[in-house]
Amino acid sequence: MSPAQIALAWLLHQPGVTAPIIGASKMKHLEEALAALELELSDSESAHLEQPYQPHPVIGHT
Repeated sequence: MSPAQIALAWLLHQPGVTAPIIGASKMKHLEEALAALELELSDSESAHLEQPYQPHPVIGHT
């Protein structure tokens, strides 16, 4: 799987995400994005992808 497919597969399983924007400009891009629908990430794979993320406060919102 490509990094883009892994990213889309992860994104599609996040709460609140209803329609990721893929920006396909070529048929190859669309086919790659569609293949991400078949990719299932395990809990440990998702955790590995999320591990480096450090949340930051949103400025102007409390």
